[in-house]
Amino acid sequence: MSNQNRNRRIFIVVFIAFVSLFLYISYDMSSRTTAPWNKPKQLKRAMPGALPDSDSLKLDSLLEEVK
Repeated sequence: MSNQNRNRRIFIVVFIAFVSLFLYISYDMSSRTTAPWNKPKQLKRAMPGALPDSDSLKLDSLLEEVK
């Protein structure tokens, strides 16, 4: 029985360490990356003027000039 309890404790400690490491790495990666739908916002904040206006040709979707 003693050997079984020792093995179980080792398993639990290794499991908790692995899950903790996985959670830390996941959090670190998520804090350093940007979601795809936020990338234009990030670029606009980092370098104002780097992106063209959303409608630089002054055309609407029907290709009629907008005044």
